[in-house]
Amino acid sequence: MVLDPPLPKPLFARLTVIGIGLIGSSILRAALGRRLAEEVVAYDRAPEVRTRAEALGLADRVAASPTEAVAGADLIVLCVPVGAMGAAAEQIGPAVAADAIVSDVGSVKASVARALAAHIPGHAHIIPAHPVAGTEYSGPDAGFATLFKNRWCILTPPEGVNPAALERLEDFWAALGANVEVMTAERHDLVLAITSHVPHLIAYNIVGTAADLETVTQSEVIKYSAGGFRDFTRIAASDPTMWRDIFLNNREAVIEVLGRFTEDLIALQRAIRWEQGDALFDLFTRTRAIRRSIIEQGQETAAPDFGRAHD
Repeated sequence: MVLDPPLPKPLFARLTVIGIGLIGSSILRAALGRRLAEEVVAYDRAPEVRTRAEALGLADRVAASPTEAVAGADLIVLCVPVGAMGAAAEQIGPAVAADAIVSDVGSVKASVARALAAHIPGHAHIIPAHPVAGTEYSGPDAGFATLFKNRWCILTPPEGVNPAALERLEDFWAALGANVEVMTAERHDLVLAITSHVPHLIAYNIVGTAADLETVTQSEVIKYSAGGFRDFTRIAASDPTMWRDIFLNNREAVIEVLGRFTEDLIALQRAIRWEQGDALFDLFTRTRAIRRSIIEQGQETAAPDFGRAHD
């Protein structure tokens, strides 16, 4: 996948990215490649990450402190775990310029909106965002400029948001290659609980169950991993800090969806126990159609074995 050419004119004077992990480093790479800001600034609380970011050339400037990083920025994107949003916002709050847009990339939106509103001054525009993109890898080396290409980025602006600021942020994510959608934070959190959070929880649980099953050794689990279990392990390899914070900060929606999932799982268990083949066939047919719809919308490949390269 190829990155689009640079814009004829930058969208922002200064873009600051706080947190140089997978998402942050991908934003930096794409912003530099397309020259979306006259100056691209980065900061991470870990000195070794800042050093690595400088070595990789991920920004025009890697700042030594969060306040230095955001000074004079007209777009600030917080790429830190959702549980750290409040602390990050508190650190940068006093240095945020008037009319700056303050956003984020967290997978939970209602709690993030509250955390940002508590510390970001009223002269700035708070517009939470969530690019629905990623891999199981993390760190500054994990990012790539085309990560957001043809993926969705959901913006959850508060009531009364400045329309011009919202449009500028929409243009920014569109320039990164994303398809942009706007919805309420509460709606986002319920949708993501279904499509991302609970599936991750299931993956963590099934991999843990396999590891704890006394009648099957760990070596057998690894040696005989078929496609289904192998793909669960890919999801379960995601950053543990990030996912701990996601579940704690979206617990109401996750618990609601887990309740429905538990009911459906019991019904499936009953169908298997009582050999209700028609019920099983109908369920599998319906879910297969959903998979095809995801492929048709370009959110997954139809290539065999999920497009994995083979020697």
